[in-house]
Amino acid sequence: MSVAPPPHQNNAIDALGSGSDAFIGMAMLGKTAAALAFVIALILLFTALLKRWQNLRPYQGAHLRVITSTAVGSRERVVVVEIEDTWLVLGVSGGRITKLHERPAPEDRPLEADTSTTSDAPRFSQRLAQALAKNRRKTTDSDPPQTP
Repeated sequence: MSVAPPPHQNNAIDALGSGSDAFIGMAMLGKTAAALAFVIALILLFTALLKRWQNLRPYQGAHLRVITSTAVGSRERVVVVEIEDTWLVLGVSGGRITKLHERPAPEDRPLEADTSTTSDAPRFSQRLAQALAKNRRKTTDSDPPQTP
């Protein structure tokens, strides 16, 4: 004949068992989180190494460089590309590239890869200054003279 343990001992054993299940669950969650963090760190490391490796790799074959580009629509651009000693004017749209013109590269080539932003900057600042001056003149002309 077996003797059943008193009821207060059963509750203690059950509580101890459920606590260990919770501890095992937390340990598994911690291991999963650590593995995920390790995989993300590996992806970031390999991405950085790949970028560095591509920058150090010497160019093979033709040298390609974007000279300038201009938006002509919401998804359309005109791009000037230098390949070896030739400039190509390309029309670029959603899924299509069309050669518009071809000419030999000039002898005095621009030093920067993209000169469109530097050439637009002075014009924009001049236009902004003119608009502000015009706005200032309008407000001073429209204000009636104040009498004391």
